Amino acid sequence: MIIAIATWDLHLPACHSLKEKRSVLKPLTSSLRRTLNVSVAETGQQDLWQRAEIACAVVGTARSVVDEIIRAADRMMEEADGVRVIDTATVFR
Repeated sequence: MIIAIATWDLHLPACHSLKEKRSVLKPLTSSLRRTLNVSVAETGQQDLWQRAEIACAVVGTARSVVDEIIRAADRMMEEADGVRVIDTATVFR
């Protein structure tokens, strides 16, 4: 069994309240769950308006499949409207 955890540190420049932040992150995390069937959560910087940390976990039997899902999630984060990826990290176990 292969487990991968990807974490993205995000900048949300257009957000000026926690409500606006939620309106940007909710569709993004829902899309990741629905499209890629992964577990997603906001894992840090929850009280800041323009910053967020999102983590995504994938479990599979083949590393190539898990790696492809993580790459697809990374592309979705890079292409998301209103989001700028500052840093990313992926850990395989």
